[in-house]
Amino acid sequence: MGEAVMINILHNTFNIDEDWCFKAYRNYIKAGDKVVIVAFSFREERVRNQEDWLSCYGRANGKYYSGMVDAFKRYSIAESDITWVNYFEDSVEESQRKISEADIVYFPGGLPDKMMERLYEKELVDLIKRHDGLVMGFSAGALIQLSEYHLTADEDYDEFCYHKGLSLVQDFYFEVHYEGSQEQNESILRVLLEKKKDVYAVGDKGALILADKQVQLVGDVRYFSQKVPGTI
Repeated sequence: MGEAVMINILHNTFNIDEDWCFKAYRNYIKAGDKVVIVAFSFREERVRNQEDWLSCYGRANGKYYSGMVDAFKRYSIAESDITWVNYFEDSVEESQRKISEADIVYFPGGLPDKMMERLYEKELVDLIKRHDGLVMGFSAGALIQLSEYHLTADEDYDEFCYHKGLSLVQDFYFEVHYEGSQEQNESILRVLLEKKKDVYAVGDKGALILADKQVQLVGDVRYFSQKVPGTI
């Protein structure tokens, strides 16, 4: 048997069914795949208990439920093939079982540092690192796939900072929701100078696919080389 190979998709929104990315993604998202959505990226002040969690991710009236689930329909993945890891309800063992049975592990957007804390709390990190299928996520769910990620100051984070990720993806950094703002470009330049690694700046209609040790750029992506950091 050959060595298990993980494929990674780093995206910025949950609209994975849009035309700009569908042709590329359908090579990796297959009809009938089992999907698990690990909804751990919520803000503590907004989601404090099971009731709050369901108001965001529950099937009945969850704010984000339909957007994420419906996007898989274009790939012929039924709602019944999609499960959620519920932070408040699922035990460590149940959370691990759901991930083990999935073909696709999916991380939503939100707060990446909080998502990492909860993944460790539920003892899921090592299991995810061994996953031999597709790992995909948008915004925060893209960032945590990196060995280390940076955050440009915004409404959630007062200042530029670095955090450790899952180390599923090596050797570069990722600027989310790139619009070419001064703040974003200053952050990119800082990473290039401090970390000596390349940066992919990805717009909301852009993504990266990592497969077979290659990085495929999809849509709105700018590449900044650490070899020429003054070119922003």
